[in-house]
Amino acid sequence: MDFDLTDDQRMLKDSVDRLVADTYGFEQRKQILKSPEGWSRDNWQRLADLGLLGVNLSEDQGGFGGGPVEMMLVADAFGRGLVAEPFFATCVLGAGLLRHTGQVDHVAAVAAGELLLAFAHHERHARYDLSHVTTSALQTGDTWEITGEKSLVLHGDCADKIIVSARVSGAVGDEAGIGLFLVNAAGLARRGYPTQDGLRAAEITFEATKAEAVLSLDGFPIISRVVDEAVAFLCAEAVGAMADMHATTVDYMKTRKQFGRAIGEFQVLQHRAVDMLVQLELARSMALYATMMASDDDAGARGKAISAAKVQVGQSARHVGQEAIQLHGGIAMTMEYKVGHHFKRLTMIEKMFGDTETHLRRLAGLGTAF
Repeated sequence: MDFDLTDDQRMLKDSVDRLVADTYGFEQRKQILKSPEGWSRDNWQRLADLGLLGVNLSEDQGGFGGGPVEMMLVADAFGRGLVAEPFFATCVLGAGLLRHTGQVDHVAAVAAGELLLAFAHHERHARYDLSHVTTSALQTGDTWEITGEKSLVLHGDCADKIIVSARVSGAVGDEAGIGLFLVNAAGLARRGYPTQDGLRAAEITFEATKAEAVLSLDGFPIISRVVDEAVAFLCAEAVGAMADMHATTVDYMKTRKQFGRAIGEFQVLQHRAVDMLVQLELARSMALYATMMASDDDAGARGKAISAAKVQVGQSARHVGQEAIQLHGGIAMTMEYKVGHHFKRLTMIEKMFGDTETHLRRLAGLGTAF
């Protein structure tokens, strides 16, 4: 298997790395998070101008024509820079669902930066069970009306259109009978709030809300596939965050002095920095494996690879994060220092779409709903 990047992929990596370095300094990010929306429309347009919003879209859809590897490169850079824009909600989840349902009427607007999407799927009692859907969709003539509540809708407070999962038949927990619907966000009851990592989410209530379009009436396989792709993206993002934490920690050890010497000269601390690197490289290898398997049509093989990656990345993130905090001392726990923000983001990533324990059970074949 060839792991070398193509010329186009290297060019993409250089472009996104440079953009993040130029526009996402830590002080710049703190100011962005203080804005009413919690992200920058100017930065969003910069992403569109570089073609990054259409990385996973075909060229005839106005996109870059890339695939999982290109998404991995973007995710890694975004992880290093702690990018706050709704790329994950719009381009990974939203555009992913549109692509896999064959409903691509709106993807050109996504690539141009003109349309924000959100995926309203999670419900309060679902935990990590993707089939736990109580929100219902009722057909009246040619119209579908959606009733129910969705929780933790990532960037749901700013989305122009919402993709909603709703039950059209069957019982709660059944994989069959889950539909996917496109809803105009205007007029919806939305309560937005910041999440622990500084991003945004919303609670959304649907009260006989008319669907703008039916994306699929057999949505579970599509949801499962898009979530696997999303987890692969999150794993790559986590690797980018860990890499920045490790580099920052090593630099700090070279300059912080104790007993008249840089603390990096103490062998026991050097060993801890090396252990961080080992965990980082383990996570990087598994994130690359998840990237390679994200587009596999075999749901079983794809799911095992994604879960294995999520487990290793979760374990590595905990180790790297805790060591970075410890080696920095008290400064790492302050809001004025980047390491603590990385640790918060890694903690959130570990919980998204199944925590480490959930994916371990999935791998062990204990029948955990997922």
